[in-house]
Amino acid sequence: MSVRRWLCTRRHSLWILLILLMVCVAIQTFVARQARNDKLTGLPHLRFPVNKQNLFPTLPTEWVSLQPESSPTAQQASRWKKEKFHPTSEPPNSSVLHGTRKGPNGQTLVNTSTTSIFLEPHMNRVYTEASCQPKSRIVFLKTHKTASSTILNILYRYGDSRNLTFALPLNKHSQLFYPFFFTSHFVEGVSSRAVRNFHIMCNHMRFRKSEVAKVMPGDTFYFSILRNPVAMMESIFIYFKSIPAFQKTHSLDDFFDSSWKSFNASLTNNHYAHNVLAFDFGFDNNVVAGADDLNDRATDAIAAIDQDFNLILISEYFDESMILLKHALCWSLEDVVSFRLNSRSERTRRSLSPETAEKIRRWNALDWRIYLHFNATFWHKVDTVVGPEKMRREVSQLRELQAELANTCLTDGGAVDPSQVKDAGLKPFQYGAAVIQGYNLNPQLDQQSKTKCQRLITPELQYTERLYTRQFPEAAAQHRRPTNIRVPQHQRSGRAALMGPVLERGVRRRLTWRHSFSHLSHQEASRRSMLPHTEARQKTHVS
Repeated sequence: MSVRRWLCTRRHSLWILLILLMVCVAIQTFVARQARNDKLTGLPHLRFPVNKQNLFPTLPTEWVSLQPESSPTAQQASRWKKEKFHPTSEPPNSSVLHGTRKGPNGQTLVNTSTTSIFLEPHMNRVYTEASCQPKSRIVFLKTHKTASSTILNILYRYGDSRNLTFALPLNKHSQLFYPFFFTSHFVEGVSSRAVRNFHIMCNHMRFRKSEVAKVMPGDTFYFSILRNPVAMMESIFIYFKSIPAFQKTHSLDDFFDSSWKSFNASLTNNHYAHNVLAFDFGFDNNVVAGADDLNDRATDAIAAIDQDFNLILISEYFDESMILLKHALCWSLEDVVSFRLNSRSERTRRSLSPETAEKIRRWNALDWRIYLHFNATFWHKVDTVVGPEKMRREVSQLRELQAELANTCLTDGGAVDPSQVKDAGLKPFQYGAAVIQGYNLNPQLDQQSKTKCQRLITPELQYTERLYTRQFPEAAAQHRRPTNIRVPQHQRSGRAALMGPVLERGVRRRLTWRHSFSHLSHQEASRRSMLPHTEARQKTHVS
């Protein structure tokens, strides 16, 4: 009897242990699954209001819409494909945001000082953490009048906040001695071997891959941005009005009616007036529509850019470009948000007739061919890397974030003329006939928000100098510059002025430095720029 009772008790104990074991396994499975979900999405879907003064929390965060958003319908996605290629369209005119202030369903975004803001931590980290690691080895070829100053600010902010090392121009200059072909010793710290590990190179230069590769590691991500040559020519004419090609002309119509016939490509800085995109990428720019070798030269240029660069963005679609860049670099939405920098006031913009636009396309035929090709590849990447519906959703989120930042960071809600910028350290450099706008920082910000907001609106020259001083404090002390940001009118002409906007003392120092490097004479640079592309490619690029 006792044996039977013992067996019965043992059987019950085994059942109890089995049940406890199953409970433990279930709990462990639930915990593991929850941990995996939290890793992918950051945190559970918790939303909480944040005071305007606490816009930038310590943890990485992404902003979401103040209204629920729905995925675009199939009809909207179809319309996306039909509307996405407009080679003659103009870039948005907003001085702060890159596009309209509408949400995905056309709703007007709330933009008042008393509105609560909702955060969803790590909302945008899904792609980054699940699929790849953020890239920090980057070369950005900064082209002219293509919104490249805004991208420069994005890269500066990213590296500045993470203490990355920039490949900055030698002797505190603002450009890598453009328009000369780039050589590695143009970078501060290369010849002296003070720096052996660079992360980001993004200042103006005339591209030469073999020399860039001497500075940047093999796993570097290369990208650049293009703009419709028609709109770009209008901007260049206003900004570089003092170059020989434009000095005696009153308008682009005037230039194309007569002055282009006497255009002299060998004159200093006239490269700005003719296929400047091709020139920036390192190609011979002296070719027009109808030239016998135009097709061959365009094909060679496109093939070389395809080989050397991982991504080419399009200025007319800046927000879409930033989303594509975000995915390519595995960055967050906050990393690619921006305000427009080095942007002109509306009163200095000029409309162009269809006839003038066609003349520009023929005059800058090489740039036009390059632009058409990479506009098409851009949208192919949008479709394959991001997808139309996801692109619409993330562009909407980016614009909402921009609106919230403008509301929080800026006293005027947007850009203002330079005369209205109160902080002299935030005044943008003024050049040519353009009126370059700036921003006023909200004085009510806490210190953390002020730091991040100030980075968003710091002009290129001031930010470059700040980074140089941080990386090379001893060298910076030897190259002190005055605080005045505008060069007197009588000095803003000729090569010294157009080698890049610099201060008067910087111009004198640059001329002295350049004279000491006889192997970089202007004659040699001109000779190389006139070489046929194939020959120049062999001499200046790696195969």
